[in-house]
Amino acid sequence: MAEFGMLEVLLAIMAATLGAIVYSLRVLVLMERRVARLDHNIEHLVSRIMQEELRIEKAIGVGKKSAPVKKKR
Repeated sequence: MAEFGMLEVLLAIMAATLGAIVYSLRVLVLMERRVARLDHNIEHLVSRIMQEELRIEKAIGVGKKSAPVKKKR
């Protein structure tokens, strides 16, 4: 009869351990999604900044580099 009590305790410990593992995996997935969303937002911001920089360079004429001038001897 005492063995059944010990088996129940062991089963409860194993079930709690599995539950903790599942919960921690859930938290990791949620964190990964949040990081992916942050990464996407940063990429979007960088893209907008690059477009704005290209517009500014085009407006002031800095974007195009001319060929180097050869010196005559």
